[in-house]
Amino acid sequence: MTFKTLLRAAAACAAIALPAQAQTPTQTPTGAPTPPMTPDIPATFAAPTQHYDYEKRTVMIPMRDGVKLHTILLVPKGVKDAPILLTRTPYNAKTPSGRFNSPYAAAAGAQMDEPFLADGYIRAYQDVRGKYGSEGDYVLTRPLRGPLNDTPVDHATDAYDTIEWLVKNTPETNGRVGVIGSSYPGFTSAMALIDPHPALKAAVPQSPMIDGWMGDDWFQNGAFRQTMLAWFMRQMTEKGAGPDLPRDALDDYENYLRAGNAWDFGRRAGLDQIPAFRKIVEHPAYDAFWQNQALDKILARHPLKVPTLWVGSLFDQEDIYGAVHAYRATEAKDAGNDMNFLALGAWRHSGVNYEQRQLGAAIKLPGDTATEFRRKVLKPFLDQHLKTNGPKADIAPVTIFETGSMEWRRYDRWPLACERGCATQMRPLYLQPGLKLGFEPPKGAAYDEYVSDPAKPVPFVPQPVRADDPDQWRYWLVSDQRHAASRPDVLTYVSEPLTTPLQISGEPIVNLFASTSGTDSDWVVKLIDVHPDVVPSDLALSGYQMPIAMEIFRGRYRNSFETPSPVPAGKVQTYRFELPTANHVFQPGHRIMVQVQSSWFPLYDRNPQTYVENIFFAPPAAYRKATQRVFHTRGAASSIELPVVPAN
Repeated sequence: MTFKTLLRAAAACAAIALPAQAQTPTQTPTGAPTPPMTPDIPATFAAPTQHYDYEKRTVMIPMRDGVKLHTILLVPKGVKDAPILLTRTPYNAKTPSGRFNSPYAAAAGAQMDEPFLADGYIRAYQDVRGKYGSEGDYVLTRPLRGPLNDTPVDHATDAYDTIEWLVKNTPETNGRVGVIGSSYPGFTSAMALIDPHPALKAAVPQSPMIDGWMGDDWFQNGAFRQTMLAWFMRQMTEKGAGPDLPRDALDDYENYLRAGNAWDFGRRAGLDQIPAFRKIVEHPAYDAFWQNQALDKILARHPLKVPTLWVGSLFDQEDIYGAVHAYRATEAKDAGNDMNFLALGAWRHSGVNYEQRQLGAAIKLPGDTATEFRRKVLKPFLDQHLKTNGPKADIAPVTIFETGSMEWRRYDRWPLACERGCATQMRPLYLQPGLKLGFEPPKGAAYDEYVSDPAKPVPFVPQPVRADDPDQWRYWLVSDQRHAASRPDVLTYVSEPLTTPLQISGEPIVNLFASTSGTDSDWVVKLIDVHPDVVPSDLALSGYQMPIAMEIFRGRYRNSFETPSPVPAGKVQTYRFELPTANHVFQPGHRIMVQVQSSWFPLYDRNPQTYVENIFFAPPAAYRKATQRVFHTRGAASSIELPVVPAN
């Protein structure tokens, strides 16, 4: 019999059998056949979890004022004597506790949690009061009980009460709890350090919101970060996730420019209904409202009781201020240099919790530096303090990635260079005539000038500014600055190519002597590493102007952050302010660049360049062109003081 004959015979048998089978519906093991019109969405649905390697528990934990907070626990099955790792978030506890619908704990938790859940940690995620599943009222970065908070609760008490409940109601735990979180959850982790619960044995605030006026989220040295208004819309129009910010044009540069001032932009979107926005608008200066919330100042007044690893990002596009300044505020209390730790990676905001193999499209890193850090530093730190008899971690007091050389470095302290009181001092890099840079004091022409026009502000990234492009936002701090270098309203100073490596480790300090024809002005200063004209091994880096540290300063606060004053028109003023922390090696063949400009839009609101009491309400007539002069002469020698240290 041939193969084709066999096929025909099999088909004939199937044809005979099918009609008989079609007469009787197949019955499932559950009983009688299901009627055709039975609704297909059951009243309740419970997924079988008997085969899962963890148990998911959802509880409402009572606080001291009676409010209950929605909390989700992932408890690996069979664990005993297990530590608890807690995150308190306004971003929905269901999100990190359900990354994948998986029977495996390591896949169900957030990416950062994989090694902890695989190692038997209990993971707890909690909605802060007033958000998602938790009861109570939501107050943005709720201040500590005191002048700004007349209630009996704050994030410190909520953390305390949560830990108290967890250690008493989780039989699998060893009674040791750690707090961890990034951005807003970094803030709540830091708040847990105020009068901490005795069971709190370790804290890891990552990219924490520490001071919303000086340098985290809302302001930078008095300039308002208006792009955060989209976050206000998503975060505070609903208890859950709110809608996106309405936009007329695809390009946010145009949207913000057409609106005029930041208040009018927000009001058009309905944000004037949100008390948090009104509070910010009502407090444009660094008054008691902001000073009494500055967590670094608060921590400096409290004893250091909990081993803490402050984690920050060298290219954090949102909260670049917090980790470094909180570490600095608490370091003096660490007499044995074994309680207060700092780690800074070459990451974006919260990049420590994901893969971080490169910064944007051009800057490549030597592998997945974030996962490497979590494996070699983060987990050993938490194991030591949270596991019963945990092994001592081999980590340095300071762990910082060094850009330029692309290597991790271990230090005993930070910064390595300082203004005074340490062996390595700051070294001025002078702005010089002819738009040059050098370490010698300038000689010759007194100043350079440009016209700053509020009607044509300098964009912070090349247009269009796209809200629907997450990578544009995540990596603007490392974006190529050639788009600004050629503008007539940007002064660009460049050094000769370096012949030897130049390493900086610390905060560069701007020492700018400048005048304006207006009565107010913003000053943006950028420290940039210019790659050689041709980089054969990576052509995308040819001529790349990579920012190392950039900052904005609002001129009205030159004498006092708390009490603004008009800038005397046409008179030289001194503007002295820090750039963000850098740990970088300028390599031979590279050049150092400094750019100076007076707008950074729409990242920060426009300075009208005419003094008004509150820039949020500046009328159209106040926005005027101004001639800006930057001086480089004896007695007014503008410079960037670099924290130069011997190259490794």
